Amino acid sequence: MTDGIDPNSPRYARQRVLPGFGAEGQRRLVDAHIVVLGAGGLGSAVVPALVAAGIGRVTVVDDDRVEVTNLHRQTLHTPDDVGRTKVESAADAAATLSPETLVHPVPHRFDATNADELLADADLVIDGTDDILTRYVADDAAARAGIPLVWGSAAKFSGQVGVSCDARGVSYRDLFPEPPADAGLSCETDGILPTVCTVTGGLMAGEALKLLTGIGEPLFGRVVVYDGLSARTREIVYKRATDAAPREGGLDTPASPATRLPGEVDAAALAGELASDAPPLLLDVREPREAEIAALPGSTLIPLGELGDRVGELDPAAAVVVYCHLGVRSEYAARQLAGVGFEHVRNLAGGIDAWSRTVDPAVARY
Repeated sequence: MTDGIDPNSPRYARQRVLPGFGAEGQRRLVDAHIVVLGAGGLGSAVVPALVAAGIGRVTVVDDDRVEVTNLHRQTLHTPDDVGRTKVESAADAAATLSPETLVHPVPHRFDATNADELLADADLVIDGTDDILTRYVADDAAARAGIPLVWGSAAKFSGQVGVSCDARGVSYRDLFPEPPADAGLSCETDGILPTVCTVTGGLMAGEALKLLTGIGEPLFGRVVVYDGLSARTREIVYKRATDAAPREGGLDTPASPATRLPGEVDAAALAGELASDAPPLLLDVREPREAEIAALPGSTLIPLGELGDRVGELDPAAAVVVYCHLGVRSEYAARQLAGVGFEHVRNLAGGIDAWSRTVDPAVARY
């Protein structure tokens, strides 16, 4: 848990009382790490909404600087911020809104050279860059990390929002298999109604909160299109391409609705199984630096990004329980193992964080 953020604070009372949200949902937000790509128009709606809701850690990635022409829609920034890096300005604005949130500014472009490192311990990535090539990099990296990608775009009078999650059977490449030949609309040349950024960014932040807390129906396989001139929305439905190629660096069988879904086990039930005469194999798919902080005794550590190459180290006939920090990456790994023939694989619901809270408080939380 992030030091300084109290999930039981009166600040979050109005969302804790929501049906299906509760104290557990608020704890998940406090424990979460979200990477936000872009501190512009969409990021100006996304970042404040997330930190105000109680997200524990937010990494903001953007290599741009604040310009005067940004200020009509990029409300994270003020005239005094012109010339500063957007991530520094965004971090200051977030600190004013929620001093307890850990905000990490990264003043670099998100690309193939740093994508895996930046997403290594993230629970979710949000792309608000409006850069189509960055979105493909983010989609591929999110699939390798086993986490969802919430994406949005806005130009002129309309915006679009969707959720890509390879583990749930849909990716951005299923919607658009290849990048377009041209860059499409841009705010610089085509203009942008500022409130389109507000609405679109708000929808993106809402998808993130739904994914982390488990409430509602995320936009898997659906795109919401908002028309600012008519105030209407419409929905585009899509599904996994049947001829989708395997992703580089992952297991050969993509997760899809047809793949047999692995089960889940809660921390208390797992504790009982581990004390029995036939304990399951514990597979830790976190990064080594996370395992140094806390780990379950007897675990086999294979980071998610290495699982495709090292799956042969595991016995497909063994009973396997996969775990990570909060249960997102491990769910992806369990689905992938089930897809390549592991018949007795389950995911530890809530990850090692749930173990710390409900079984052994001596296991460090982070």
